[in-house]
Amino acid sequence: MNKYLITGFSGFVGYYFAEYLANSGENDLIMGLDIQNPNFEFNHYKNLKIHFEKTDLLSRDQVECIVNDFQPDYILHLASYSSVGLSWKDPVESFRNNTNIFLNLMDVVRKLRIPSRILSIGSSEEYGNARDEDLPLRENHKLNPVSPYAVARMAQELLSKVYINGFGMDLVLTRSFNHVGPMQRSIFVISSLAKQLVAIKKSGWTRGDIVTGDISIVRDFTDVRDVVRAYDLLLKKGETGQVYNVCSGRGFSVKDIIEIMVKQLDIEVNIKIDSRLIRPADNKKIIGSNEKIKKELGWQNRIPLEKSISDIIVYWEKSLNAESNFMPIQGESSTL
Repeated sequence: MNKYLITGFSGFVGYYFAEYLANSGENDLIMGLDIQNPNFEFNHYKNLKIHFEKTDLLSRDQVECIVNDFQPDYILHLASYSSVGLSWKDPVESFRNNTNIFLNLMDVVRKLRIPSRILSIGSSEEYGNARDEDLPLRENHKLNPVSPYAVARMAQELLSKVYINGFGMDLVLTRSFNHVGPMQRSIFVISSLAKQLVAIKKSGWTRGDIVTGDISIVRDFTDVRDVVRAYDLLLKKGETGQVYNVCSGRGFSVKDIIEIMVKQLDIEVNIKIDSRLIRPADNKKIIGSNEKIKKELGWQNRIPLEKSISDIIVYWEKSLNAESNFMPIQGESSTL
């Protein structure tokens, strides 16, 4: 029986990680921490015993008490101020939150001398702008963050190295590329587009308007159900101190995404660019190499983006019904 401490438990990835553990058939214990209550049920899993604590990870005393009582085998640190766009609006809060909650958690584990295996979730945004000849991005590529969010993620990675090399702690690190799936909030690009297009389809129109930012930017999207498999594998078998890209190895522009959705829904659209959705600086093209995690750990991304989009469309078709009980989950995954 494994004991997992999951920060950011109420979020998008936290939900799917619990689903993954439930489907694995193991009898695990989970302590979920988040500043917000989950808006999904988590007590129905037959093989999981889950306890949730509403917790501000900036409160060191609160974190220390919980970690000391629970004594986790594994810590999955998902909690973050996750939106790149929002980090431009409040850079101070973005940096303070992302670095200090991580620092609090690591130092509590160090102080208590708990032999936990920790997965520190980073972001592809750390790479910054890359030349076409440098793609796909590998883990040894020079980091060049261009947003407040990305700088905070890079700081978290550097702090991880301090706790590994200076205090002998057991951390594995990711640079996770954009991940998507059903139940993701509509502040994230694919979910936002799907919601708008499904609304057009449900209205009975064959053509409508959608609002978006820069449609030329290219990102590497991975289905969240593949992501959580990677995270559990990294917790169990990743090499201490190593950084692993979690990505699909394929790049799609926002324009590509719209075309896939329009084809699946059999509608036409007028694209309206909202300058307020365009950031002061942005990475034009981010595509990752997943060769390291595939070669060393045997992970494969199984769900193609077209299938992810289809499932997201089905989710929004259900959730936009008047009496639907479907609710988007608070998101901590990478965003455009």
